[in-house]
Amino acid sequence: MRHSYGPDAHQLGELRVPDGDARGVVVVIHGGFWRAAYDLSLGTPLAVDLTARGWVTWNLEYRRVGNGGGVPATLDDVAAGVDHLATLADDGLVPPGSLDRVVVLGHSAGGHLAAWAGGRGSARVPVTHVVAQAGVLDLDGALRARLGDGAVEAFLGGSGPPDARVDPLQQVPLDVPVWCVHAPDDDTVPIEQSRAYVDRATAVGGTATLVEVTGGHFGVVDVAHDAWARIRGLVEGIR
Repeated sequence: MRHSYGPDAHQLGELRVPDGDARGVVVVIHGGFWRAAYDLSLGTPLAVDLTARGWVTWNLEYRRVGNGGGVPATLDDVAAGVDHLATLADDGLVPPGSLDRVVVLGHSAGGHLAAWAGGRGSARVPVTHVVAQAGVLDLDGALRARLGDGAVEAFLGGSGPPDARVDPLQQVPLDVPVWCVHAPDDDTVPIEQSRAYVDRATAVGGTATLVEVTGGHFGVVDVAHDAWARIRGLVEGIR
């Protein structure tokens, strides 16, 4: 189930393959403000649920702040982790044709990484859809608001305002559709993060949709919550 995509102990992912024909691949990227205290176990319930519904899932771990991560290592890991799906397919571990549909699903800081992955351009495994769950999508705004008690500054390494290489808001429009799922009562990552992203993306011709749900910051990653049911429906509707 676990496969390494690099030499570091945190460069790994959990691969789950459904019985029967696969609908595509969902790359699950956990949140936790890019900090080492949080790991891929946050994404495991989502991956299990989606695999039971016919999706190959690749629950991605990466280096975080405190164990070698931050810019650029975390971004390098996400790129390498997504591209490693091609190696898994070559080894016969991912069903043929699954990589025709690669959805990246990320929560909070993982939402930032999901949107970043969708906009990274040339890649061995192109992303076809992005779902950001309460995503940190405006890094400059998050930095100024000190979201996560300075988490953005730590992620950037104190290098000053983020530029387009790391900030999803500055990367619009993407060539793939983006859904920003967010609750108005989120007091960890304000919904204005998603609103700003969708407004700017659509203003410049991108395909981005704001999906408002209930449940604060964590309803979107609770498989028993209506917010997750809404996200599951979005993913299942992807063709």
